[in-house]
Amino acid sequence: MRYFLKLSYNGTPFFGWQIQPKDITVQEVVEKALETLFRTPVPVMGCGRTDTGVHAREFFAHFDIEEELSDEKRENIVYKMNGLLPPEVVIHELFPVAATAHARFDAVERTYRYHITTKKDCFDFDFTYYCHVNLDIGKMNEAAALLLDNEDFTSFSKLHTQVNNNNCKVTSAFWKREGNRLVFEISANRFLRNMVRAIVGTLLEVGKGKISIDDFQNIINQKDRRKAGTSVPAKALFLEKVRYPYLNQ
Repeated sequence: MRYFLKLSYNGTPFFGWQIQPKDITVQEVVEKALETLFRTPVPVMGCGRTDTGVHAREFFAHFDIEEELSDEKRENIVYKMNGLLPPEVVIHELFPVAATAHARFDAVERTYRYHITTKKDCFDFDFTYYCHVNLDIGKMNEAAALLLDNEDFTSFSKLHTQVNNNNCKVTSAFWKREGNRLVFEISANRFLRNMVRAIVGTLLEVGKGKISIDDFQNIINQKDRRKAGTSVPAKALFLEKVRYPYLNQ
């Protein structure tokens, strides 16, 4: 039987989702909790590989076990897992899916949000990036719209990653104001390592007037990470939504 886990996590203490040889990750603590409950190793496959320090409001992972779990037993497992997991990880739901369902490959769209605060706040520090410079949101949105007309995002990808190509289909990208915050939201079928943080860093250069809209397009065209802006800190980035064709979301 194959099951999906729906979870959220605060990525601050973790070195991303995927298991690392020496560093603690979200996948590691989830697998340990499942192993404790089922008394056997239970590998899980996540819907993506968030970087060190990145958070997820919605994340899915699947695993296989021979046992068919009743509704009551699934609820009990969720309860027990939340007792075993560190406070930074929360399991919301455990539900059965088709044997061929895949948390990573079946996801048709992912949405990230990056949070910038324009007012210094010592209590909001852990999950926002403080930017005291006045930004031209209109130009930033004009530049962001160009992302929808391009596919190769090599300029915004971490170098030497093990992927077949750097093509992504961006379906939405925009900035909006929420009080003292500026929130950048971007949706795509897939994302490259460090892609959102590099895009945000480059869009901030547009907002500060350091580069033009044409410059932003030229950066994309050059397919050279060195031409793009500095990556913004991971602490303000959230995986917000993961969409599947067979889930009612």
